[in-house]
Amino acid sequence: LGFLNRVGADVVAHATQLGDTPHLEKLIGPVKVLLDAYTRGEIQVVYLCFTRFINTMKQEPVVQKLLPLSSDEMRDQTAQSGSHGWDYLYEPDAQTVIDDLLVRYVEALVYQSVAENMASEQSARMVAMKAATDNAGNVIAELKLVYNKTRQAAITKELSEIVAGAAAV
Repeated sequence: LGFLNRVGADVVAHATQLGDTPHLEKLIGPVKVLLDAYTRGEIQVVYLCFTRFINTMKQEPVVQKLLPLSSDEMRDQTAQSGSHGWDYLYEPDAQTVIDDLLVRYVEALVYQSVAENMASEQSARMVAMKAATDNAGNVIAELKLVYNKTRQAAITKELSEIVAGAAAV
């Protein structure tokens, strides 16, 4: 949020303190504000910025165009799903169903991005803590070695003094 304010982005709504597990209820409000502003024409384009979780060692930043929905993108998704072009009867009417589905679609995309972002964050924390633990183990091993060498040098010095004192007598 601070970065977006510094670069002059117009932040219309945001959700903070989502906890360890995202809940759709906490995201519906900001998504509704966003969709209402888009519907009124106050916003022309909406981008979704998040960190995509690929695996534990790899996450990548993503900037995805959320609105307006691209007809090419929809066509590609329809082709991938194997649409048969059947004709359906929609109740109450097709436009109302599509409008409701598009709202749910945008909510689902936002929820997915939040979930992936949280998974990426937890994964990065886990990797960082593993590295810190390994480094702490190495530091402890080095300090033990220094301690043992110092102690051994002190013992050797005392033994040398005892032997030298006994030889002098």
